[in-house]
Amino acid sequence: MLAHALVAALVLATGQAVPVLPFPGETRTLNIIQWDPNQLPRIYERTDQLPLSDEEVAKLAQAGFDEASIVKMLEQRRCACDASADGLIRLKQAGATKAVLDAVSTHALKPNRALDLLVTLDFTGESRTAREAYLYFFVEDGNLTRLFTASLSELLGRQNANETRVDRSDILRARTVRRIQLAGQVPLKTYGAHRVLVVASANPALTHPSQLTEAERAKAQVYTFDYPRASLQSLCRLTAGYRRDAVLAYKWNFQGSRFECEWN
Repeated sequence: MLAHALVAALVLATGQAVPVLPFPGETRTLNIIQWDPNQLPRIYERTDQLPLSDEEVAKLAQAGFDEASIVKMLEQRRCACDASADGLIRLKQAGATKAVLDAVSTHALKPNRALDLLVTLDFTGESRTAREAYLYFFVEDGNLTRLFTASLSELLGRQNANETRVDRSDILRARTVRRIQLAGQVPLKTYGAHRVLVVASANPALTHPSQLTEAERAKAQVYTFDYPRASLQSLCRLTAGYRRDAVLAYKWNFQGSRFECEWN
């Protein structure tokens, strides 16, 4: 299964303000400044035979495959299935036999509890100082809004464990981009559709999207992704770009972001 986040609004392309969708009122905040890309788990190698899904098990049962064949496939490929009571009831109603239900319960992947997030920040320009610059990442999670934040001043003022220089030279001019990567986990308690809001702000104490100014709303970007109940891999990537102001060395202009997820 491969799923990419869909951009719900591309602010920089349209120049129009993004209406900030209502996020749940209760907020949990986490500073990602101490994240380390080495915390990400190993990447599972893709194969031609991915785990079966609930829908595929139901289709096999309805198509008349004998239970021994379905059980064998579940043993070999495992199942990214909903093995809860409700999930098993749905499979039974779809025609799965007791042996197949037992195999689903035994070989189902454990439910996802969090997604791994890799944050890549690209800074175009030479400066190690920043004033009033913060990146906020809001995630809707049921009746809770999860907030992840990073201070550009902290990031730029220190030597980060995972930092590289990317030379994007061209014929007319050479540009060196300072790339900083952070990685950690985003706990999620609900499955299915989630909304994400990425925004740059000068306010160091934001706790909810409702506190954004009109100017910040105008540059915010909204994404959606569908979070599976179970998967071998659960990895999302957030990339954001900044460019140093041509006049003020301490000012960094937010250039936009990209957000995508992959399930395997």
